[in-house]
Amino acid sequence: MEIINVLAAALASWLFGAVWYTMMAGPWMAAAGLSEDKIDRKNPVPYVVSFVAAVVVAGMMRHVIAVSGLSGIASVGMIGLGLGIFIVTPWIVTNYLFAQRPMMLTIIDGVYATAGCTIMAVVLVLF
Repeated sequence: MEIINVLAAALASWLFGAVWYTMMAGPWMAAAGLSEDKIDRKNPVPYVVSFVAAVVVAGMMRHVIAVSGLSGIASVGMIGLGLGIFIVTPWIVTNYLFAQRPMMLTIIDGVYATAGCTIMAVVLVLF
């Protein structure tokens, strides 16, 4: 069933985000202008909304993969990588440049988006 694939891909990407931002917590908070006392870790809304957003992205990615006719891990992984590098990250770059955000924040979030899209694509092809 396709919804299971989409949920699995979203979960894999979301879990990668948890690991990525745990590893990058210090540099990310510094670049975002945040500190531990400004972050409400008990608020579930960012976690829930980010998972729902991952489901939306995974659903569209499943559609892109299906209409492309590709099925191998390498080919589909390249779709995810390409979407991350050439579609998602340029939007992040544009938004952060106009918001005058630090380049480090752009890099951290761009790497997450690119790796997350790649992980989603690979998980989608595995199921």
